[in-house]
Amino acid sequence: MKIALDAMGGDHAPQEIVLGGLQALEQYSQVEKIYFVGQRDKIEAVLAQAPHVERKKVELVEANEVIEMADHPATAYRRKKDASITVATRLVKEGAADAVVSAGSTGGQMVAALFGLGRIKGVSRPAIGCIIPTMAGGRLLVDAGANTNVNVENLVQFAQMGSIYMHSVMGIAAPKVGLINNGSEETKGSELTQAAYQRLAELSDINFIGNIEGRDVPAGAADVMTCDGFTGNVVLKTMEGMAKVIMTMLEQEVMASMRCKTGALLMKPALRSLKHKMDYAEYGGAPLLGVNGVSVVCHGSSKAKAISKAIEVACHCCESNFVEKIKGNFTQNRES
Repeated sequence: MKIALDAMGGDHAPQEIVLGGLQALEQYSQVEKIYFVGQRDKIEAVLAQAPHVERKKVELVEANEVIEMADHPATAYRRKKDASITVATRLVKEGAADAVVSAGSTGGQMVAALFGLGRIKGVSRPAIGCIIPTMAGGRLLVDAGANTNVNVENLVQFAQMGSIYMHSVMGIAAPKVGLINNGSEETKGSELTQAAYQRLAELSDINFIGNIEGRDVPAGAADVMTCDGFTGNVVLKTMEGMAKVIMTMLEQEVMASMRCKTGALLMKPALRSLKHKMDYAEYGGAPLLGVNGVSVVCHGSSKAKAISKAIEVACHCCESNFVEKIKGNFTQNRES
């Protein structure tokens, strides 16, 4: 597997991005090469800190511009022809790389994917499919922030693409699909969500279980949780914030007394396991569903571990051939 890694994208680029790529080379045998895309001198400075790198598995691709978080994505894509995410995506388009991974501007990555890779025929809008930690394990949230204004067709397609992803990549036989709403009854919610409920209930190609409420999300009530990107991003950021708050509060309570400290020593394995399960870095990145190629979005604050995990996600996406499966599903729907 060959990965194009946007070395300049993210809060901790290029240091943590490059180190994450090197970790992936060590940890995942299926990764045969990583293209580090960005400003050569900065990337070389990080590589110099890791003398044991197998240079035959590393290739630097020059890209001197960066689409910043504050840039308007479409405008920056047109003006910055040599942006790292654009060049990295081009490597996938040209067949040199199997997937692109970036922690840079999500909007920039979406635009680069749309113009560089194109949409899958029949998909109205691509979406971000983000694996989130729940009591039932990792579950998929679609859309996690790409589309703030959607219609019924968009929500239906998010559910279909999410179901294909969870089946082909995560190995769930008949993924349960839920529509995030403000009530479990089919008559609850806006006109949009009520209409989407009816459409989803009519589909035979997904296992739709109905509406799920906010409290059902962290419980993992559905394998695929569908919503508009505005709602999804709020859900995602709220869960991230709550995870940090809970761990901080636990640490504060543990340090409150000697009795608590003693108890914490006995509970250390359980606390370590809890922290591991709630760590978003464990889930790496989120694939763009609906684009004609594998493009994995990482959190802007990703460090080496998260980047390495995102590369693993990219490998799973390629190995499962899920892009072709989405194509097949939408081709069949158009013909039926």
